[in-house]
Amino acid sequence: MDRQIQFSKLSENWLLAKSQLVKRSTYCAYALILKTHLLPIFKDHTIIHEFEAQKFVIDKLNSGLKRKTVKDILAILRAIIRYGEKHYDFPGERWEIVLPTDTESKVLPTLSLYNHRKLLKYLLDYPSTQNIGVTVALTTGMRIGEICALRWENTDLVHRVITVKQTAGRIYDSEHNKTERIISTPKTKSSSRDIPIGRELYVALRAIKGKATAATFVVGGGDSPKEPRTYREYFSRLLKRLDIPKIVFHGLRHTFATRCIECMCDYKTVSAILGHSNVATTMNLYVHPDMEQKKRCIYKMLKSIAK
Repeated sequence: MDRQIQFSKLSENWLLAKSQLVKRSTYCAYALILKTHLLPIFKDHTIIHEFEAQKFVIDKLNSGLKRKTVKDILAILRAIIRYGEKHYDFPGERWEIVLPTDTESKVLPTLSLYNHRKLLKYLLDYPSTQNIGVTVALTTGMRIGEICALRWENTDLVHRVITVKQTAGRIYDSEHNKTERIISTPKTKSSSRDIPIGRELYVALRAIKGKATAATFVVGGGDSPKEPRTYREYFSRLLKRLDIPKIVFHGLRHTFATRCIECMCDYKTVSAILGHSNVATTMNLYVHPDMEQKKRCIYKMLKSIAK
């Protein structure tokens, strides 16, 4: 065992071991976090104390990084330390890292009901291989990478089902300082799913299919997938043209889920459509009872015990 292994060498060995176990996109994400955040601070360390890890976390939050991003970075740091404990004599302290209380109220970007209807009406009035990705997002809640990777072979217009099998994106290879386009399997097992095609989406898909082959991509109608970044830009221009307040493309997924919850769809079904790994994720994001719902709950409880 190497009793003086430095964090830089330890993280290099950890990353090499991970390269055999994770997707290319995940590997590149790990490598970028190491290069950007962890190695500049800890590369020469042969032990990382709790107070150093705690200061690192606070500094990252103060630099403007989002809480979730800092938690993800910390999770990778912990994973490397555990690897060092197991395979080297790199001391692993049982840290109790405290993140400042998150007092910010999270407001998900969604379309108002009025703008939801306005956008959907336009999309249905003017179906095209460009507009279809926005239509898919609004009527299925699919992620932009899943939409850009969607081929006609995974769009069954007979049984009216979309099968989500792939996701498209671009990753940054920090080792070679370049980006590369990838098509890979969805982010989790639950992300691979079947989604029913509603009437509106069915009509739009029929209108644009033409003589497309099974391998043709639905969005753009070509033999290669649309770049998510490029398609986001198109979506922004579309909103501006329709005089609809700007939201991020992912806001369409939030809009779909929010409307489902508003229509009293059961949470487990919504979770399955969205491809969440568990219902808790769906509930934490979208289920926020208002005052009237709380009043009804208390009324029902008191009524039940008064019998």
